[in-house]
Amino acid sequence: EAPLASGIVDEFSNYKLKIFGPNKLASRLESSKIFAKEIMFKYNIPTADFKIFDNPESAKKYITNTKFPCVIKADGLAAGKGVVVAKNFNEAIDAIKMIMEDKIFGKSGDRIIIEEYLEGEEASIIVITDSKNIIPLATSQDHKRVFDNDEGENTGGMGAYSPNFFITKELFNKILKEIIYPIVDALTREGIEYKGVLYAGVMLTKAGPKVLEFNVRFGDPETQAILPRLADDLLEVMLATSYGCLLKIKKLNWLDKVSVCVVCASGGYPKSYQKGKEIFGLDEVEKLKDIIVFHAGTKKIDNKFITDGGRVLNIVGLADTINLAIDKTYKAVKKIYFEGIHYRKDIGKKALKILNV
Repeated sequence: EAPLASGIVDEFSNYKLKIFGPNKLASRLESSKIFAKEIMFKYNIPTADFKIFDNPESAKKYITNTKFPCVIKADGLAAGKGVVVAKNFNEAIDAIKMIMEDKIFGKSGDRIIIEEYLEGEEASIIVITDSKNIIPLATSQDHKRVFDNDEGENTGGMGAYSPNFFITKELFNKILKEIIYPIVDALTREGIEYKGVLYAGVMLTKAGPKVLEFNVRFGDPETQAILPRLADDLLEVMLATSYGCLLKIKKLNWLDKVSVCVVCASGGYPKSYQKGKEIFGLDEVEKLKDIIVFHAGTKKIDNKFITDGGRVLNIVGLADTINLAIDKTYKAVKKIYFEGIHYRKDIGKKALKILNV
């Protein structure tokens, strides 16, 4: 997201070079949570109630009368870690201090949003648009919290599965009608042409789907779960988008498979963690059928892979059913080892519950 927010698309366009992605202005949908909230409010796109603050004292005063839990968000980019769910007053005070006074996210924390806490199941809705036409990708469900049972801090994502079994065809169409098409139309009305990937993180509440956040690029780790199921050539879709002729792509075809992605993270992530730990077991895992290994925070030195980030590897398994995909993926994950390795052991379990498996 950082290159998009910095204007890489605009720079390419200045030199008449084709590039896939939204321009700097459109990228504000992710680079400024306040911009996204204000445009949703203006065009009646369902989202959590919110207040905007540009100084810590007014934010602290506001939470003396707020309902807990509440959600505190840094306005700018924070590598997926700029959201705090505060369960009580003290946690909210700590979050405000951390973001606005300690400046752990730098200028991204100059302003914050305090919003209501939404309850329900999360869904990741990812589409590709040329600002006039929209092609949806397969649905998925991300797992943001660092520990099992959605405990602990928010992360960039600890795993995902696709499709999302909480989303019926009717609900999917409702999300497209009430959220996706309206936000693309709203941007157009504001004079902003949006071309590229549009990601809506949605909470499926009792009152209907509501937007948690927008991203202006493929979700991580949702994409690792989604793309192995794609039967078509993604490049054709990307080219059609950049040329503004997405209409010629009628729809995408998907494998009738279920995928599960488990993130192997460094111990301590999303807080401080050590790098440089040798990774074992990759050769064996990469030989397994219907298992894909996506490298993230890794580096190769002297023919050995070592850890070089918080989220180190993504292990993806494909199978005919969700329970088989879960089993296959975790059998592969257990063959991977590096000092301090941490991964959630419940990716996909929510799907089993709704399917009564």
